[in-house]
Amino acid sequence: MKRNGMCPICYIKKLFSKPETVSNVYSTKKYDNGVALTPPMGWSSWNTFRNRIDENLIYDTAVAMKESGLADAGYTYVNLDDNWHSSLRDANGDLQGDLTTFASGIPALVEKINALGLKVGIYSSNGTNTCEDLPASLYNERRDALTFARWGIEYFKYDFCHNIPIPSYAPIVYGISVAKKGSNKAKFYPCTEASLKGLARLMDSKASPINKIVSGLDQNHGAMTFNNIVVEESGEYVLTVDIVKKGRYKKYLMAYVNDEEFYGIDFPEQKHWNNTARFQVVVKLNAGINKISLFNPIEKRADSSMLQYVNMGKMLKEATKRVAEETGTPEKPIVFSLCEWGVNRPWTWGATAGNLWRTTPDIRPIWPWMTMLYERTVPLYKYAGVGSWNDPDMLEVGNGKLTYDENMAHFSVWCMLASPLILGNDLRSMPNNVKEIVTNKNLIAIDQDALGKQAKRIKKGSLDILARPLADGSVAVCFFNKVGGRKSASIDVKELISDEYVSLKYANSYTLINQWTNEEIEITDTITANVAKHGVVVYKVIAK
Repeated sequence: MKRNGMCPICYIKKLFSKPETVSNVYSTKKYDNGVALTPPMGWSSWNTFRNRIDENLIYDTAVAMKESGLADAGYTYVNLDDNWHSSLRDANGDLQGDLTTFASGIPALVEKINALGLKVGIYSSNGTNTCEDLPASLYNERRDALTFARWGIEYFKYDFCHNIPIPSYAPIVYGISVAKKGSNKAKFYPCTEASLKGLARLMDSKASPINKIVSGLDQNHGAMTFNNIVVEESGEYVLTVDIVKKGRYKKYLMAYVNDEEFYGIDFPEQKHWNNTARFQVVVKLNAGINKISLFNPIEKRADSSMLQYVNMGKMLKEATKRVAEETGTPEKPIVFSLCEWGVNRPWTWGATAGNLWRTTPDIRPIWPWMTMLYERTVPLYKYAGVGSWNDPDMLEVGNGKLTYDENMAHFSVWCMLASPLILGNDLRSMPNNVKEIVTNKNLIAIDQDALGKQAKRIKKGSLDILARPLADGSVAVCFFNKVGGRKSASIDVKELISDEYVSLKYANSYTLINQWTNEEIEITDTITANVAKHGVVVYKVIAK
């Protein structure tokens, strides 16, 4: 008896031993699209308006961003969250704006907002539908990325609702064929010519036209590699994977070409009217000898999430490049925001997929909830860096029943965490005290610091002390009172000097600049602060 196309001995070996890992596809290449070199700043419709948005509200918000001085402070992106689009794709199968609330169309809205000197962001989900059950982009990645690029979109939030994981099973392969795209001349490479790794096994099978098959490509435990794929010229080629039908369940293979580019191939449930079937993907090959490896890289759910987000990031970069070539205009890269909610530890792989990744569930304007998001994000400081940011979700400054001190602390801590600063309040009626918080030049400068290092928690308790090294050699220090009652705290500068990550410069004395009051204090050894309930004190520490 065979299980999932694997020989009995191989299956037993898989159960009782640690198989060899056969792929190393994602660990080295950082996502690089040239944008979000500092955390993105802007506004999103979701926190305040949810599903009650239309083109007039979005444009009026953009005008308010411009006229209020928020744009001058660095807020650039006007982001449409869920419910911007119709439940109907258009006649070509493309996404389109809601036919009533965005009757003028998204391209017209983008053009109007661009004319204000601002950029537009948009939303979809890594699923069959969005969180509000509208059409989404899973299985339509290339099509939707091209749509967004043609509209001039420059920020893309990709949610995780209605996600369908990539299956971890692989088909049984008896060979591959390669043909120049547009040609009917294909060269067949039998499975007997492939080198095998891990649990991949060459087996006899009367169902195969060549009486041989390769099984054991499931769950990242086995791979088959053709090292002798020869073509005369570089270009696009049709790769056909020939399989023996086995099992009425979905399967998946990755074609990994020349250890550089990957291409996914989906295999539906198979009915047995015939013993064999063929599935195709278009790949890029180089003139001369090429290498093609086939395997299923999905060992656990996190692998599926990673691969899906990596794929969408790839489609976005291809789309913006294509549109620039088609129009003869400069490329407009799209900031890629992974809204995976931190379910599959995206901080460990997000830098290979996009520019920022959610570390948490959705934010709420409730103090205990916000401190929970902070607690989940603050330990992840080593994963943040230039062009790659931890995202504890959008700002709630000015929303709910947050006090002034809580709003100030929320904004300060997000800046210390090098978080994206995406406002979520109603900019058209923003009170002056809220505007003063979100336009604080000192805190924004900390958030946007070119060194790109997130703050590290130096002391933990009811009052935390955070330290963030800055590009000019100074250090931002934040005293964050998470619980009730006014509290006093202190830290010796020696702790900041000796900490390898913080690396405060040694000096005989230091200047402390309060980042909210601009008051300056001279010290020699100890930094102290008296902090209000749910409040912060933030200093910039400069060696004299």
